[in-house]
Amino acid sequence: MSTIIIVQARMTSTRLPGKVLLPINSRPMLAYQLERLRRVQRADRTVVATTTNVADDPVVSVAEACGVACTRGPELDVLARFAQAADEAKASVIVRITADCPLIDPAIVDAAIDMFKSRRDYDYVSNELERSYPVGLSVEVLSAAALDAANAEAAEVAEREHVTPFIYWRPERFRLGSLTMQPDLSHHRWTVDTAEDFELVTRILSTLYPRKPDFCISDVLNLLDIHPQWQGINRGVHQKQLVRAFPKDVHGA
Repeated sequence: MSTIIIVQARMTSTRLPGKVLLPINSRPMLAYQLERLRRVQRADRTVVATTTNVADDPVVSVAEACGVACTRGPELDVLARFAQAADEAKASVIVRITADCPLIDPAIVDAAIDMFKSRRDYDYVSNELERSYPVGLSVEVLSAAALDAANAEAAEVAEREHVTPFIYWRPERFRLGSLTMQPDLSHHRWTVDTAEDFELVTRILSTLYPRKPDFCISDVLNLLDIHPQWQGINRGVHQKQLVRAFPKDVHGA
């Protein structure tokens, strides 16, 4: 069962333009994420899905410098771009990661893939259906068949912009699996969507990476225990952020 990680990346994000290539210690943020994804054991390879917009040429350059191939597709129809990347890779299992999560934990990605493959009838597995992981460690695993159905049938703007809603909004049609953890750490925000988010992630990466580049979720938590004031940097953002909503009746099986 061929498994591929597809990273969505573009330069034209609205709240923090160019965020995926913002430098942390003179290195693009995307480069940290791609390095971390190389440690995923259950996937065969990683591909960056960017757009045909000339503004995204630097994304291609950074990915290629990291030894990661790129595909290019529509800017606004992200579902079509994602499906195109999956089709070119000819994978049966697709892992979706967004490029604004440079602290992504390879072990959590592996856990999601393992859960997906533990049952032959799963169409979709994610740690977002029931939030318990820090925001910024999100992973979605889906079948090529489910992705093809979404791309062929999705009509709502939200379904095409966010790739997977067509699947998780239809639990009566698709078999969903929910990856959760204890304790609930969903109050942490480690994604990068604003300048405040970037400040927090910069402090975490600048501190952990030089001494332990393969750091994991527990290392970040330990660091924040040492510097509890850091969590206040983007707390206001976290409280105001409109988190992608899932139907209340969606449950993993």
